Amino acid sequence: MARRSYTRLEVALGERDRKEVRALLRKGELSARVLRRAEILRMLDKGWTQGEIASALDISPTTVQRIGRRYVKEGLQSALRERPRPAQPRLLTRKQEARIIAMVCSNPPQGHARWTVRLIAAEAVKRKLVGRVGRETIRLLLQTHELKPWREKNVVRRKPG
Repeated sequence: MARRSYTRLEVALGERDRKEVRALLRKGELSARVLRRAEILRMLDKGWTQGEIASALDISPTTVQRIGRRYVKEGLQSALRERPRPAQPRLLTRKQEARIIAMVCSNPPQGHARWTVRLIAAEAVKRKLVGRVGRETIRLLLQTHELKPWREKNVVRRKPG
């Protein structure tokens, strides 16, 4: 199989950036990803090719290219750190959460000895507190409020006499 030849990615660190990368690599207290990216930038600054860096650090040449291009376009901090990822939208509003918690704090429906996660999810939809809700959402909600309605505190005592 023929080896792919990679072009030399022209990355020249500024003096301030070079000092910062050197300081980061000396400390060694950051995450492995940040340290590896700093090492990639240092090697690019010294004139190494993408293929040389990739084989020396046992990473993909595409990763080297991505880090180098990000430094050129966006600067040092962008090249070292990951971009923020979009968060999941909230499934329940605060008002819906409060109503579900209030429901759980009351007595369970007739025919049930205690609340279960499945029962809470079904009752919340049945009482039209929410349009639809999954068991995991209910479990996480109860966990954040430190509620465990499925547990009964039974104390076994001897009968007198």
